Order: sequence, then C-alpha cells, then structure tokens
Amino acid sequence: MFKSPGEIAFTIGSIDVYYYGIIMAFAILTGIAVILNLKKRFYPEISSDRIFDISFLLIIAGIFGARFYYVLLDYKYFLRFPYEIPAIWHGGISIQGAILFGILAGIFYVKKHNINFFRYADLFIFGLVTGQIIGRWGNFFNSEAFGLPSNLPWKLYIPYSNRPIPFKNEEFFHPAFLYESLLSVCIFVILYLILIKCKNRKDGLIFYIYIVLYSIARILVETIRTDSVLNIYGFHAAHIASAIFILIAIIGLCFLYKRK
Repeated sequence: MFKSPGEIAFTIGSIDVYYYGIIMAFAILTGIAVILNLKKRFYPEISSDRIFDISFLLIIAGIFGARFYYVLLDYKYFLRFPYEIPAIWHGGISIQGAILFGILAGIFYVKKHNINFFRYADLFIFGLVTGQIIGRWGNFFNSEAFGLPSNLPWKLYIPYSNRPIPFKNEEFFHPAFLYESLLSVCIFVILYLILIKCKNRKDGLIFYIYIVLYSIARILVETIRTDSVLNIYGFHAAHIASAIFILIAIIGLCFLYKRK
C-alpha cells in the first residue's frame, strides 16, 4: 500500500518547501545529466554550451506550457480562484502542455541558430523521458493523478479531501502516476535500443516514435484515471490530445522516410 507523507517536506522559517518542487528539480537535473552523457557517446559534434542554452529555454517553456495547458483545461476552477494560477507547487501541470510548448520553443531556437531540429530533438527526448519517470512521483506526494478504486497490494491511499465526489467513501485507488512512470521506463529502454541498434536511422525517428509511444501510454493510463480536469463528449482531454499527437507523429514518420 502507498500512502503519501504529505505535500510539505520541511519548513525553513516561514517558507514551506514542497516535495513536489524537490522532485521536479531532481527530475530536471537528472534529465540534463542524461542528455550530456548521451551527447558524449552519440552526438559528440554538439557542444555542451548549446545543450545548456537549449535546456534553459526548454525548462522555462515546458513549465509555462505545462501550467498554462492545465489552467486552460480547468479554467472554471481558476476563474473562481485566480490566485491559484501561479501556485505550481500545489501540483497541476500537464506533460502534454510541456511537450507542446517545448517543441514550439525548440523550433524557435533552431530556426534562429540554423541547426537541425530533429537531431537535437532525438537527443533531448531522453532528458524528457527521464524527467517524466522521476517527475511523476511528485503526484504521489500531492495525492493526485490516481485511478479508479482498487484493493491491489500496491493500492494508493487518497485523503478524503482529494477524492472525487463519486468516490468519497473509497479509500484506496490505482496509483496511475506509478503506471505512467513505469511505462516511461519502458519507453526509455525502447528509444535507447533504437539509438544503439539503428545505426542508419534518420534524424527525427526517435522523436516521432517517442510521441507515438508516450501518447499510447497516456491513453492507457488516462482510461482508469478519475481526476482528469476536462471531459469532452465523454472523452478525457488527454485522450483527444494523445490521438492528435499520434496522428501528427505518424504523418511525420511518413514524410521522414518518403523524403529523398
């Protein structure tokens, strides 16, 4: 059984330090470390200075995009409590928003510096997946990103205040965050095997395959989640966004391998 110790890790004076922020910081730093390690082995022509420049841009764009996307999906709540919009330490970010804004920021950067978008995207995807593997554990401490009620040995205890209205009398739920974290581990392994085995791959292959694999994983996990912030005609917003991502990635792969 999983049970969160709470949101606050410790307090310094009057300042609360949240587990969520600690986890996110660790996820970002580990992701950058993975990128630098893979750069040395597989992309030696890319400078470390450029890695840090792009990483800073993507971190800013990703955090902003993740929060903006989440606020947009749950706009009714944030219209009532606008002061909660910047309170990212309470949780409430969307990885899909981070991916979207990260891609847009990456396109802006490569256009400005006239470099190959897909070559850098293939490398930075490993940092993103690493961040997802670790970052999802922030949901554990905030008692969010959980699924339907469950009595499995790895069930997750959710406090009464965090339970959806239809399940107020239930105590234990599927740890959906854990499922997504484990699926991200599988995605990392698959992408790494492609990196080391496919010597003649085209730049962009890893990027597009990640989009497809993560979108499929998100559809699977989202199916059991009960705390999705927006439903459209019975479909979770994450389902719809994932389907669009898959379609775009498949089209991109077709163009990638039909182009001479």
